[in-house]
Amino acid sequence: MVLHEVDPTRAVENPPTGSLGSRPGDPHVQDFLEGKTGLVLGVANKRSLAWGCAQSLSNAGMRLAFTYANERLKSGVEKLAAECKGSIVVALDVTKPEEIDSAFETVKTEFGHLDTMVHAIAYANREELQGDFFNTSKEGYMLAHEVSAYSLTACARRALPLMKGREGSIITLSYIGAERVVRNYNVMGIAKAALEASVRYLAADLGPRGIRVNAISAGPIRTLSASGVKDFNDMIDHIAETAPLRRNVTAEEVGDTCLFLSGEHSRGITGSIIYVDAGYNIMGI
Repeated sequence: MVLHEVDPTRAVENPPTGSLGSRPGDPHVQDFLEGKTGLVLGVANKRSLAWGCAQSLSNAGMRLAFTYANERLKSGVEKLAAECKGSIVVALDVTKPEEIDSAFETVKTEFGHLDTMVHAIAYANREELQGDFFNTSKEGYMLAHEVSAYSLTACARRALPLMKGREGSIITLSYIGAERVVRNYNVMGIAKAALEASVRYLAADLGPRGIRVNAISAGPIRTLSASGVKDFNDMIDHIAETAPLRRNVTAEEVGDTCLFLSGEHSRGITGSIIYVDAGYNIMGI
């Protein structure tokens, strides 16, 4: 279950214009990342935040590698990847160490180096995303952490040699459920808390090597997988009514933040959680 994906048409009376990710010909971003390479983990469909990130990076000239977790997702990822010039697609189930090794070896062979890694993977069993948190099973708890949190560390370790001397950037996606209780988010909130702690520890470890590590805490995104969270529609409506901007965010807005964190303009930022949630995180009762 990935809670990082919003219907960009929902609750937006005056949608923002001028998204960098939606303007591939914009002279301000075209070729901004020319000669750079990136690995994007977690694209599922056109609504995915991972896809929003990929579009912004590709439109700025970055060559990308995409991953798919299983054969069911392969064809869809390949169709999307075909929209990004020079991209490649590799198999990567983060619960299988041998597939992680193979994927990064392919990236090494095809690209020779790596400048950006976008980690947009999260999963929890549907039954763990409703009811009382204390009913979470041990198996469900461990699975959510392996896929949603540990995979960042596992992939960062493999990315390290490919980023040597390139001032690389590692970006992951989080959610406010990491720090506040969000009804029915349950074990995924605990996993996201572990993910955000991992960002800080990785930033401390990799900073001396010139690699930055940050997270984007995005507002909730509407996808088929998000329907696994009970009362998700109510959550979306509440945020649109409460957030200072009085709307939900779009994948393009998150993608453009990813673009910023991938480039030299963010060279002084690491270990940070960047909120892209229409300001919802600042609100009290």
